[in-house]
Amino acid sequence: MTLREVLAAGTALLKSASFPFSQEAQREPTPALDAALLLASVLQTDRTGLILRDAEPVSEGDLQQYTRLLERRLRGECAAWILGYKEFWGLSFTVSPEVLVPRPDTETLVEAGLAAIDRLPADGPCTLLDLCTGSGAVAIALKHERPAIEVYASDISPEALAVAAGNAARLLPKPGIYAIESDLFHRITGRFHIITANPPYVPSDMIPALALEVRREPHLSLDGGVDGLDLIRRILVQAKAHLYPGGTLLMEADPGQMQTITRLLKNQGYGPITRIPDLSGMPRVITAGFTGSDS
Repeated sequence: MTLREVLAAGTALLKSASFPFSQEAQREPTPALDAALLLASVLQTDRTGLILRDAEPVSEGDLQQYTRLLERRLRGECAAWILGYKEFWGLSFTVSPEVLVPRPDTETLVEAGLAAIDRLPADGPCTLLDLCTGSGAVAIALKHERPAIEVYASDISPEALAVAAGNAARLLPKPGIYAIESDLFHRITGRFHIITANPPYVPSDMIPALALEVRREPHLSLDGGVDGLDLIRRILVQAKAHLYPGGTLLMEADPGQMQTITRLLKNQGYGPITRIPDLSGMPRVITAGFTGSDS
């Protein structure tokens, strides 16, 4: 079989599956992309290489290896775990069952973080704390784009922090990010110019309805309590003790939660408050200024 034929067969097989292949239940299935990424990994090439080599024959050994990867995918294992990496912000992040797989929509948080950094005085310092860092995707992407900033990344999971530290060591020059094991601000000291967070925000009773591959990701990274806002409430209250006056808090959340979060931020004295749309045009990130008042 030629590469083109093998890829077509793999795509058709994944299309025939009875469960969604997207990492988020509301996204379109991605069997063609998954089939291509898995085949590219077997042939030690990329998607462009597949196109350039599409008339080449595929060896029996490579075909068998590809079939095994497709079978893992059909059992509901996400492509990123099978491959061991996920592309995010143009960088290749190691991922494992200990961390949430970085989503494209989270790049909205990186974009908002860069804008907040660029609003600070060009000749002044910038310290940034990334809460619930997981694989370190947001913290590392921001440090990669703005090497002069000082970045701290925290997570309650030591296993997740180990993944983040490994990614930082591979993707960043030293010094990279400073990893802190902490339940939100419990072990955080000092103040920061910017605090970013992509906390768990899925309501507990909605987790069973998520796609199979998402349900297999760490529940610690998904479960936001009854209404999905348990950790967000804690963050916006506690962040005031850790932001410099004029600092910015940035959080990712579900679009349906934005109105409630806006009200909570206003009640805590934050402002101005801005909601930033994701790739689909839905509000995905909320930013809030901190004046320095704790009241």
